[in-house]
Amino acid sequence: MGCDMDIAEVVERSGLPASTLRYYEEKGLIRSTGRRGLRRLFDPDVLEQLALISLGRTAGFSLDEIGEMFTPSGPKVDRTMLLEKAELVDKTIKRLTLIGKGLRHAADCQAPSHLECPKFQRMMRGAVRSQSELRAASVGARARVGKET
Repeated sequence: MGCDMDIAEVVERSGLPASTLRYYEEKGLIRSTGRRGLRRLFDPDVLEQLALISLGRTAGFSLDEIGEMFTPSGPKVDRTMLLEKAELVDKTIKRLTLIGKGLRHAADCQAPSHLECPKFQRMMRGAVRSQSELRAASVGARARVGKET
């Protein structure tokens, strides 16, 4: 048990607040190995798990989706889910690139009102479509996760 790190060391090495570690433990994403007084103890491997959680969150996975990837025998990654998330990231990049271009156009547009600018009107219609598509993709992903549990 001498190799175990207390929660303060995990906080220092991971950069995450203790409250996040306690929340992740509550959700079953990480496990403490015991206590030293009032402080939780963790196996050093918890840092790798926290890195995987962070990577998953950065990629847009929910904590529930990430939790499903952790099994007692180690991480089990659903490659189909990774491909779906990659497609969603690519769509988001495309959408944000268009938004950036649109904002630059709106800033430079000489039309008396942005609502009189045909390009700005196309951007508004595109924004509505994009939001609908993102909601549909998000609902589909949540439904898939619900079926797997």
